[in-house]
Amino acid sequence: MEKLDVLVVGSGGREHALVKAIKKSPLCGNLVCAPGNGGIALDCKTCPVSAEDIPGLVGLAESGNGGGRFSLVVCGPEVPLSLGLADELRSRGIPVYGPSKNGAVLEASKAFSKNFLKKYGIPTAVGENFTDSSLAEEYIRKAPFDVVIKASGLAAGKGVVIPENKDEAVEAACDMLENGMFGDSGREIVVEEKMEGEEASIMLVVCGRNYVMLPPSQDHKRVGDGDMGPNTGGMGAYAPAAVATEEVLKLVRERIVEPTLEGLEKEGIDYRGTLYVGIMITKDGPKVVEFNVRFGDPECQVLMPLIKSDVLELLYGVANGGFNPDEVRISEGYAAIVVVCAEGYPGKYRKGDEIFLPKGDYSEKWVVHAGTKSSPDGKILTNGGRVLGMVGLGGRLEEALENAYSLAGEVKFDGAFFRKDIGYRELRRESLRK
Repeated sequence: MEKLDVLVVGSGGREHALVKAIKKSPLCGNLVCAPGNGGIALDCKTCPVSAEDIPGLVGLAESGNGGGRFSLVVCGPEVPLSLGLADELRSRGIPVYGPSKNGAVLEASKAFSKNFLKKYGIPTAVGENFTDSSLAEEYIRKAPFDVVIKASGLAAGKGVVIPENKDEAVEAACDMLENGMFGDSGREIVVEEKMEGEEASIMLVVCGRNYVMLPPSQDHKRVGDGDMGPNTGGMGAYAPAAVATEEVLKLVRERIVEPTLEGLEKEGIDYRGTLYVGIMITKDGPKVVEFNVRFGDPECQVLMPLIKSDVLELLYGVANGGFNPDEVRISEGYAAIVVVCAEGYPGKYRKGDEIFLPKGDYSEKWVVHAGTKSSPDGKILTNGGRVLGMVGLGGRLEEALENAYSLAGEVKFDGAFFRKDIGYRELRRESLRK
């Protein structure tokens, strides 16, 4: 196969992990990321086209940034997919890793997902969709269970409210439907049962009915140790997560994955890309919490290093419909990420502080940039709440965490902080098994 020119769309840690994995492939030719960030610019060319500028991205994909059209576009975030980027590119004959708009609706509309799950008998929380606040209140008051309120549309991972009681639930529903709490994303809501159990993330690489299930992962959403404080975009993650046992994964395949892919086919959706299934492991077995149509962030950063086979070959095969799941090889080791954040995150946070990065070439560690930018004089500066992801690898989880934390401790910028207990549930389980 000839060298492949690849365009990666996005600017965060997920996209930097994809760039690093693709760059390792002997098939990788010209590699560009749009718009990228300060760290991605150290690994490949970047181009200042927003991930939401569909005409700009299509033009870039066709021009190849001056070097001819790209062989493959890998779309990292969900928004461009929901805006139809994959459709536009495929109509021009450019292969894309990422679903078309009719597949991206699984994430873009929680109401659609809820109806899809019901239609195909896929286990999930009991719930209903509402556009009328009085009907939502009636349902909440009568529900024989605690509820969760979800904005149906994309809300940058912030559209879920977990109320303490019925009054708070009604208030949240009214805030979304009547007061525009999440703008247009909250004009329709999902009110559903609050499930009890432990969550895990299941990432699938999908091409029609063919798929590979990557190692189950678990992330940490709360900002503080012990899962205290407000929710964030993710303070760390690890894989594989043993809470998703072989028995759980068997049920996930039989009850969730295969009915979902069959349902997508029946709906006329040619799905090519990542399907992220957030599951709750309940006393009645695994149930779907949510679908996402892209790799999770920070989960992507621990999954990419665990794929032993050629990542670029895999993504290109999926994009072109020539995907062989049997050729995907997964490491037997562990990966963990510790996210280093800016002071104030997840509230108003500092920007523009100079970052002093660890020195050296690490074989068992990855430095992944998320919220960074380059200054005119070549310095790397903070430019987001989640600034860096420090990824450690190892034969055991403890070893992977040790490598990740050793890197995190070497990062220096004013106000930097990170959680000290990533993977604590898994470590506790391991200690109980000994």
